[in-house]
Amino acid sequence: MPLTIKEADPMTLPISVFIITKNEEKHIAKTLASVKDMDEVILVDSGSTDNTLAIAEQFGATIFSHEWLGYAKQKQYAMSLCRNEWVLNLDGDEEINPQLIAAFKEIIEQDKADSVRFWRNDIFIGKPLSRLSKKPNNHRLYKKSKSFFDDSRLAHESATVDGKEIFINQVFNHYGYDSIAAITNKNNTYSSLKADEKFVKGKSFSHLKLFLIFPLVFIKEYFLQRKIFSGRRGFILAIMEAYYAFLKEAKLFENHQNKHN
Repeated sequence: MPLTIKEADPMTLPISVFIITKNEEKHIAKTLASVKDMDEVILVDSGSTDNTLAIAEQFGATIFSHEWLGYAKQKQYAMSLCRNEWVLNLDGDEEINPQLIAAFKEIIEQDKADSVRFWRNDIFIGKPLSRLSKKPNNHRLYKKSKSFFDDSRLAHESATVDGKEIFINQVFNHYGYDSIAAITNKNNTYSSLKADEKFVKGKSFSHLKLFLIFPLVFIKEYFLQRKIFSGRRGFILAIMEAYYAFLKEAKLFENHQNKHN
């Protein structure tokens, strides 16, 4: 069935938000409330059994049910459903703020770029890390006609954009790291996907990396990324980041061992 194109509300931004979900009832209300000023919200769900869809209906999101294709393919499909040239990719555990929306408005009105990066503020054990700890930055707002997702990437997928990219000093909140259990579950899933991705691409494991990656990543995260300023929470998160890096290499080793068994 073709999408019905409604006339744009002058109070909304000409941005289509696309979100892929499965069982995101814990945070999806925050996500959807934060994008209420966007022209369109597309939610592609792959079998939620909780209240995700009921909450999304309350916020007026346009909902599509679609079998799981993998992160990159699922996001490519969701983006294809968007009617606006500017699209914003969010996960169901993220939220934007008025300052970020104001920056979006200026960029779109002045046509400053084709894609935009900005800081991600990870909420961990109830609150953000210290302002002195470095934040990761993400590529989330871009022009649809110049963007695509590389489906060879099984995890940590990001749109590839053929055009001018800019960085803005604004943040969005990410609640997907709100507990040790949540990070542990994600790290286990993503490390398997990344190891499989490397294996399929013919990449071999490294004995040296297997031995050194844990301490090196811990040093990078705790000192260079300045998680040391976030106290015990920063120490815990640096350890978990190091273990995630180790898992990816260990699972790549496992894949090669299984191939020869």
